[in-house]
Amino acid sequence: MKAVTLRPDLVRAPARVADVDLSRPGEFRRPGGRELFLPEGQVWALVRLHGLPVGMVSAADGSGPDGLWRSVVNAAQGELASQVARHLAADEARAPDAGRPTPPCQLPRLHALREAPAISVIVASRDRPELLRRCLCSLLRSDYPDFEVIVVDNAPADDATESLVRRAFRGRVRYVREPVAGLARAHNTGLARARGSLVAFTDDDTLVDPGWLSALATAFVRDPQIGCVTGLILPTELETATQVVLECLGDYAKGYTPCTWSLSEPPDEPLFPFTAGRFGSGANMAFRTDVIRSLGGFDPATGAGTPARSGDDLLSFFEVLHAGHKLAYQPDAIVWHRHRRTPDAVAAQVFGYGVGFGAYLTGALARDPRRLYALLRRLPGGIRFVMSRSRARSNDPVAGWSRNLTLLELRGMAYGPYGYLRGRLTSGRA
Repeated sequence: MKAVTLRPDLVRAPARVADVDLSRPGEFRRPGGRELFLPEGQVWALVRLHGLPVGMVSAADGSGPDGLWRSVVNAAQGELASQVARHLAADEARAPDAGRPTPPCQLPRLHALREAPAISVIVASRDRPELLRRCLCSLLRSDYPDFEVIVVDNAPADDATESLVRRAFRGRVRYVREPVAGLARAHNTGLARARGSLVAFTDDDTLVDPGWLSALATAFVRDPQIGCVTGLILPTELETATQVVLECLGDYAKGYTPCTWSLSEPPDEPLFPFTAGRFGSGANMAFRTDVIRSLGGFDPATGAGTPARSGDDLLSFFEVLHAGHKLAYQPDAIVWHRHRRTPDAVAAQVFGYGVGFGAYLTGALARDPRRLYALLRRLPGGIRFVMSRSRARSNDPVAGWSRNLTLLELRGMAYGPYGYLRGRLTSGRA
């Protein structure tokens, strides 16, 4: 696929990514861990308050770490002032007495740990042992008391992944090989072997936050009707222009406010529940094990490694809602994703998103053709909503450039049904 030319006037400069907490002055941490470091130059920082994510800010200062910290704080006080104020107000509301309030992040975490359901974490991988090593190391630093890790080696070209798991993670990580390519198929293979009452999924090119599993479990424990939980996805690095563009266009981050969706209490959104992409992404999702098994797992005609390219996560979110369960987004369940670095990744990812969305809708209709009426009934309102957003962005200097990518995504959506049908044939032969 032809690479997209990255216009330098529309792309923010690459920067180091840092994790900071306003309650711990002067500390910069690397994504996905507890390691301290001293960034230089431009920094893109996740801002937390007492461990809870508030938002992202960009800052720079040439006078050293102290000056950079002041720049981050000033940016947070300017861009994230209302969010920080809400967190401080929540601190005061939860304070047990007039003394120092208990940080709000500690309350749900302690509750989850008292009722910690066993979690099976499934990581599907294909011929990327070094990325997988980093991912597994971050997982094993989790603060959760009861979890297992299952690596599914999907149609490997060699034994490098198996050798890594058996040599470096013996006794701590279970290894399973799935010979047929396809992310959904690999996830189903791991799901069949999961022992936990909850099952969480992430990719081999991620680093998970130490509190990731605790945050996921908190949502499930809080509401028994929740069948699926997704979380916040942030970049591990923004060192190339391509990575910056993918972060801007990829729609990884879904915001910093917890959300819950259900068919019984639908939001005021014209295309709900067909806009499954806004619920989360497959690199950071978890299910009640009995719920996802009752739905038949993931559709093997979808996902990376198939002609449909993606859409396996979207279809699972959609089916969870249609089965009568709630779906929750938990922003403090954080996963850090390593975006691809080369320019050809932009066109490939945008086209792939379109293909996956078209494939997901086709899969949803194939499972129950009666859903077509519900989709058609929502289309007029959805079209008006999209057009109003387009008019609002008409003065955006990026609009002309991103319009080309929108057309590329629409081409992918048009191809999606064909990709899904090809995936069905391939899956059937497999």
